[in-house]
Amino acid sequence: MTREFSAGNYRFIPSVFQYSAGAAADDGYEIERVRFDRLVPLADGFALAANYIQAQGRPLTAFCACELRSPAAFSEEGFRAFNLHYVKTLSEWGIFDGSTNPVARSNVCPEIDPPAEPSFYAFSFTRPTTSKAPSFVIAGGAEAREGSGSYVERTVRYRDLSPEGLREKVRFTTTSQMENRMAAFGFGWKHTTGVQAYSVHDFHHALVDELVRRGALRSGLTWHFARPPVVDLEYEMDCRRVMREVVI
Repeated sequence: MTREFSAGNYRFIPSVFQYSAGAAADDGYEIERVRFDRLVPLADGFALAANYIQAQGRPLTAFCACELRSPAAFSEEGFRAFNLHYVKTLSEWGIFDGSTNPVARSNVCPEIDPPAEPSFYAFSFTRPTTSKAPSFVIAGGAEAREGSGSYVERTVRYRDLSPEGLREKVRFTTTSQMENRMAAFGFGWKHTTGVQAYSVHDFHHALVDELVRRGALRSGLTWHFARPPVVDLEYEMDCRRVMREVVI
């Protein structure tokens, strides 16, 4: 279920052309997460990330994950058009080969004070370490099943915003997205150092049974008042184990 991206010193979970489902550092390397103090437009964010990574003596292929913010949720066609634009830089960096993309990603849409254009919130890259502690980043996942078919067909409890509908969306995302992806690397909630959720809906009623009892909130929860990137998706999560995090 995982593949090696030796040029970046990490392995990844293959997914769709625009991103992988997660990245984990190889032995002898760790993932560093860099968050911008303010949102940075996509092109500028790539340039700043390149400067930062190279200043650490690392190749651009060490870029392994990013967290983006977009102005509003896309239609399926609009989302594909955005992704085709996004992967151009990864191709130039020698990361995306035209079909397989090892970079994990989240891309959500702030409900209040959104950016005027797609922007960077954070990025991650690999660097050498003497530590034996593993590190990984799991890509953002929402309540849509993997596979072919439209989002309408694949979305759990499509357009159902009832308390039970939201609970099932949270349950699916927690188990079928986050837990399955971590398991592919041999990890679980007990390894995480950070968990983020993205929704504009009140999902408090689902926290205890669907997250706390499963051990998902051992390091707390960061809730972003934002929507997933595709219209009619309502809840998204990502998680990570990263020992080194900085804000620039």
